[in-house]
Amino acid sequence: MLQTRGVAAVEELVILAGIYAAISAWTVHFAAAQPELAISNLVVGIALAALGLCMSMAPERSQDLNFVVLLMGAWLIVSPWVVSRNPDTGMILSNVITGACVCLFSLTAGGLLMSKRRT
Repeated sequence: MLQTRGVAAVEELVILAGIYAAISAWTVHFAAAQPELAISNLVVGIALAALGLCMSMAPERSQDLNFVVLLMGAWLIVSPWVVSRNPDTGMILSNVITGACVCLFSLTAGGLLMSKRRT
């Protein structure tokens, strides 16, 4: 049995980052100016929160999903330039910081899963 309490804690941080990504357009106040980016953040945030919830419930089976979370974090980083025209500083900082945190959480959870030994 894997000892994955630390992995579940990291995946719970993915849930929080996903919730923030989902509401960030309204928190940073760019939903009206850039509705495409707001919808993108909402969809990715809900997906991250759902993946984080699934991964925290069964962390020993979540190693494959860490790659998906990593890709979603990378999308959050690049999405202001891909989705919207002329992103402002608030949009860029919100998405880049949130995406970097998601990538860090994914890599941390993957590293913890790889380092755990079966007992």
